[in-house]
Amino acid sequence: MAAKRANLADAQMFRSAPVAFVALIFSLAALAQGPDDALIRAKGVAVAEPKSSAAPTEGTMAPTWETQKRARTYLLGISAPRGQIVDRNGQPLAQTRVSYNLAVPFPTPLELRDHEVGPFVQRQAAAAQSILGRAVTVSPEQALKHYKNRGVLPFVIAQDLKPGEVEAVKRASSQQLVLQPTYQRFYPNGALAGHVVGYAGRTGRIADGVLQNNDLLWPGAEGREGLEQAFDDQLQGKVGQLNISFDASGKKASEQISIPPQPGYNVVTTLDENIQRLSEDSLAKGCKRGAIVILDPNNGDLLALASWPPLNPNAFIPSISVDDFRALQEDKSIPLLPRAFRSAYPPGSTFKVFVGLAALNSGKVGTNENFSCPPSLEIGGLTFRNWKKADAGSLNFAEALTQSCNTWFYQCGMRVGPKLITDYAARVGLGQRTGIPLNAEAEGRVMTDEYMVRVYKRHLFGGDVANLSIGQGDTLITPLQMAQAMGTVGNGGTLYQTRLVSQVQSIDGQIVTAYNVRARGQIDINDDAIREIRRGMISVVESRNGTAGKAQVDGVHIEGKTGTAQWGPKNNERTAAWFAGYAPAEKPRYAFAALYEGDANNADIHGGTFAAPLIGRVMKELFKDEPKKKRGKKSDDDLADAAPAPTPAAAPDAESTETTPLPAPRATPIPARRPLFPAPRPNAH
Repeated sequence: MAAKRANLADAQMFRSAPVAFVALIFSLAALAQGPDDALIRAKGVAVAEPKSSAAPTEGTMAPTWETQKRARTYLLGISAPRGQIVDRNGQPLAQTRVSYNLAVPFPTPLELRDHEVGPFVQRQAAAAQSILGRAVTVSPEQALKHYKNRGVLPFVIAQDLKPGEVEAVKRASSQQLVLQPTYQRFYPNGALAGHVVGYAGRTGRIADGVLQNNDLLWPGAEGREGLEQAFDDQLQGKVGQLNISFDASGKKASEQISIPPQPGYNVVTTLDENIQRLSEDSLAKGCKRGAIVILDPNNGDLLALASWPPLNPNAFIPSISVDDFRALQEDKSIPLLPRAFRSAYPPGSTFKVFVGLAALNSGKVGTNENFSCPPSLEIGGLTFRNWKKADAGSLNFAEALTQSCNTWFYQCGMRVGPKLITDYAARVGLGQRTGIPLNAEAEGRVMTDEYMVRVYKRHLFGGDVANLSIGQGDTLITPLQMAQAMGTVGNGGTLYQTRLVSQVQSIDGQIVTAYNVRARGQIDINDDAIREIRRGMISVVESRNGTAGKAQVDGVHIEGKTGTAQWGPKNNERTAAWFAGYAPAEKPRYAFAALYEGDANNADIHGGTFAAPLIGRVMKELFKDEPKKKRGKKSDDDLADAAPAPTPAAAPDAESTETTPLPAPRATPIPARRPLFPAPRPNAH
């Protein structure tokens, strides 16, 4: 009930957002003349044309265009607030806040001489410096240019004031300094999911040319990376209109918002803020560079898409300095790179799960069939070694997977053949983009015969097949693809379309676009094959001979596979350490992949010791409140023998119908009522 009440509260808060935004817009329109004028303008009353002078009397000249030329009305655009980006529960990941600039309004009519403009602005800047307690510098040349071209608008001398600074300006009550509210993008969780959310940058510089109708009062924002970029059209609102009128003498007569700006749509992601935070916290404790991906294997929803080191999108708001951006570019850890979906790595022994799937499900290798596991094998005139120097004896698939015996899988791969291995790899989504709505997702690669002919002008040799069988060679997989593939095995064979965004909602909570759950493909995995795969993957984590003991969680059976692979030139070789799988074994709710990117020329990096703990920390938190299951008298092998309950397979083109809005975003806070451009007093000169 508590959760339900919380969701209803969130939904109610979101439904109040239209009122809140309208209130915000009208507060910007309220002028200094008093509450009555503000109320009239809030009701949308049209601005009257400047009144003409009284009828001419005998002996006087009637007004002409020349005498009225200073009367005019400017129709200016008001940039709209961008919509929000939220997690699956309505928790905000990207919002729009009200930011305050400090500006100097010029007295109207505009009668300052050129040599008076600079000193006038500098006097106000000195006053601002005293109020803010920090340096405020202005360019006299820029001030004069603004005065000549856009003098009817205040000249901004400080942007995005801090809350304390805003309060200081209010207390000072200076008529020569005004607070100018604008919309500013804001990321309330800082770097959390920063690579996924992206950032919205200012569209162009602050205008200083001759003021024209339809000019924007302040620059808008456009998505530059991540979801901000991918859904920029939906997040962008509709520009409003402000009318500013001047009478015949050139004095401001009225100011009114005739068309309120309309906020953009809200993007509801599938991410879970809590799981994303747990993943990033684990990465922060456990590695310098890496990634964790966690998804729901029963529908393909991404719950966490974490890359390390992180990137704080607030650093780009309103814009990032040249020096700060250069520092990001030159950082050797490459924080600008979203490793979870834009980097591909050799999968190492994690690929053995899919080799085993091809072998067992096709019947090329029997579930109880044994191969020897010697220290090395000769294939195609080359020596291929196991990672163990001792002979491990005769092993079946589950035993070989538990010990990650390379020489067993060399023999398995040679019998199954590269065509079947690469076919199954493709059927679980490896070596192809998942299709999430983020630009530059890495495609990855599976080392097919066609690839070898295209790149190396030859077919696959026996040694290539041996490398393919243990996830080495030219095969490259992204952490996102790996989690998707493990989810396909974990749910019984359904390859779901991976989802990052579930819905786009209007400001009043109506669904504009729904991205439904759908299956991309189906593998009919026989019971014997899945039983043997489960036995092997559980043993990897729980057996004394397993390699992923550091991922164990009390009372929860986790199925997984470690992997360690090298890439890069020999003099600068890097290691990719993997741990991937799903949990709990009985009915998987989470499919995962963790990637630890080791330093160059460090041979002590392994999946079991570096990647498995990354997942172990997350899973312990996710399952900490669940009742611990008693194992009873059954052994782990007995558990693995139990046939899985696969997810009901949807037809490849079938789609679910999601017609209910998900928990709505929380409303953006509303500022106090304040005029957009308060009129200066006549003695401002």
